[in-house]
Amino acid sequence: MSLPSDHPELPAPKIGVLLINLGTPDAADAAAVRRYLAEFLSDRRVIEIPSIAWKPILHGIILRTRPRKSAHAYRQIWTDEGSPLAVIARRQAEALKTRFGTHVIVDFAMRYGSPGIAAAMQRMTSAGCTRILAAPLYPQYCAATTATANDAVFAALAGMRVQPALRTLPPYYDDSLYIEALRANLARQLAALDFVPDRLLLSFHGMPQRTLELGDPYHCHCRKTARLLSESLGRDVDVAFQSRFGRARWLEPATDATIAGYAKAGIERIAVAAPGFSADCLETLEELGIRGRDAFLAAGGKRFALLDCLNDSPESVDLLEQLVTRELEGWKPRT
Repeated sequence: MSLPSDHPELPAPKIGVLLINLGTPDAADAAAVRRYLAEFLSDRRVIEIPSIAWKPILHGIILRTRPRKSAHAYRQIWTDEGSPLAVIARRQAEALKTRFGTHVIVDFAMRYGSPGIAAAMQRMTSAGCTRILAAPLYPQYCAATTATANDAVFAALAGMRVQPALRTLPPYYDDSLYIEALRANLARQLAALDFVPDRLLLSFHGMPQRTLELGDPYHCHCRKTARLLSESLGRDVDVAFQSRFGRARWLEPATDATIAGYAKAGIERIAVAAPGFSADCLETLEELGIRGRDAFLAAGGKRFALLDCLNDSPESVDLLEQLVTRELEGWKPRT
């Protein structure tokens, strides 16, 4: 049956792959950081405190004081192209595009800030995507990262009259593809150092201790990643958790205390990696690479190396291609 002459042109059906990361302010100034933090810290998945208690703290204290301090931190790592996280996320998407044919559209989005998830979903459906794989790039599952990214995807879907079929990328903390990508990437970086580290510290983003007690598997996922990576590298690793916030008890040991403790114990040479981050960002480049380094040297350490995240390295792009190809099984036409 032929279509009426006035029927709108329909794009050929395509598959969409949406790479999702946490987010970043649009600029390294207090106003942009305030907007970003207001969205981020208003997420009930991130701050599990009743709104009636949290909102006065957020709007009366945190958003009045923290943006200026955080903006200063962002300025230490900002590039000519913008936020490192946004720049790397864009490069990851562009590199992944080259691994698939024209029937697969690859895009990226941030859970907080821009480019947003809802806008990306709309772009994909407008381009003809009838099936979309949402891929939160968090190897270890956490309700405050993986779940809230999926929440935003589902919310965008709920607002669509014509909905695409949807799949989500599961956590890959113990996937042999991920462990091998980490092993190859870190081994290459360690071999390129001009010193041999006495310790290799794996720093994961921290979470409140109560999340573990409530059943969040994040802590267990981080520990298993570390164990498998240690076995794969053939060397011992230490594990710590960074980015503590507020007065509640957080997962331990703490990264800052661990780094300072090394030097005090006479350990002079260390390397730090952050395998839970798919791309370098404020928490790796500034918190670890600047403040962590300064703390280690001030405590008596001699050599400090921050190893890059997977970013858009060959190991990273190969990993993403393999993970995505597996999840598109049954969708992607056989060649």
